[in-house]
Amino acid sequence: MIKYIGSKRRLVPVLGDLLALSGAETALDMFTGTTRVAQEFKRRGAHVTAVDTARYSEIFAQCHIATDAADVDKDDLREALQYLSRLPGRPGYFTETFCVKSRYFQPFNGERVDAIRDALETELRGNPLYPILLTSLIYAADRVDSTTGVQMAYVKDWAPRSFNQLELRVPDLYAGSGRALRADACQVARDLPMVDLAYLDPPYNQHRYFTNYHIWETLVAWDAPDHYGIACKRTDSRDTSTKSPFNAAREMPRVLRQVIADVQAEVLVLSYNNESWVTLEDLVEMCSHRGHVEVLAFESKRYVGAQIGIYNPDGEKVGRVSHLQNVEYVLVAGPKDLVASMTAAYERSAELAAAAGEARKHGVTGAPHPSRPMEEP
Repeated sequence: MIKYIGSKRRLVPVLGDLLALSGAETALDMFTGTTRVAQEFKRRGAHVTAVDTARYSEIFAQCHIATDAADVDKDDLREALQYLSRLPGRPGYFTETFCVKSRYFQPFNGERVDAIRDALETELRGNPLYPILLTSLIYAADRVDSTTGVQMAYVKDWAPRSFNQLELRVPDLYAGSGRALRADACQVARDLPMVDLAYLDPPYNQHRYFTNYHIWETLVAWDAPDHYGIACKRTDSRDTSTKSPFNAAREMPRVLRQVIADVQAEVLVLSYNNESWVTLEDLVEMCSHRGHVEVLAFESKRYVGAQIGIYNPDGEKVGRVSHLQNVEYVLVAGPKDLVASMTAAYERSAELAAAAGEARKHGVTGAPHPSRPMEEP
């Protein structure tokens, strides 16, 4: 899974538990991003629709959500990965743009990305394995990049991982069907089929995913776009069509309210944090039109860039980070009895998990042990 701002890695078990406690068989992940939550929902047995505007999100969703693992010929997949892995590097647009004009990747890895991506486009486009192989390439590149996790800048000195060789691996695949959709939530929320549970994790500030992950956009589009600045961002990042009202302080509350109202689901689960432009009280009010609302809160670290600090292009520290912790809110809205039972059951299970963890830490045997962990190890 790629490094991603707003990642819900620590919330994934919580969201999976809420899905299970709701009894949902169908689910919607409206701002799916890396598809981490959608994958958990599918793993738990739900038919999932994963929606996002990003090209790379659509590829991830085609790989992890729309692909049924039972339909994949494992031998063909291994052979394809071996074939791509043996291709000699060949410098092209990717190497020139992201390894020479900028320093996101070391040239020896950039050349391999160029060769593999060209082969995918000319030899495997249209093959059912295509989204799986392209996902594998993006993950492989992410493991050898030289950034703090976003692509608005690269670190002054090569990151240690950038010296590693690019390695293609088989992405996680899950049994069952699902759907991948590249679309704007504001335009499709009302028209998507009714689901048992919808999860919303909308952008909440000015940071744009299109520019923060412009390399993945280019790697999927493979369109050799014109670029600008030391970050070599795509020139179309200046176009209105690539900008979201969710990244505009004046517009975001209105469009968020609209999506919350429009989405067709019995239960709505929304995650947000205390860095957003909307207060918790406003979020509760927006969700209250769907029924009863319960709120869960979790403390978490901010994204890795905040942990490292603020630097100028010369690598000099120029700013001070205001805080290192966030509070993540999970709002659950819907029929009162169902929502109350879901959140109460989750809290009981979380208390058991905490008690069992404390007991194990102190060497106490026979302590209550939950059926599944509440946090990712």
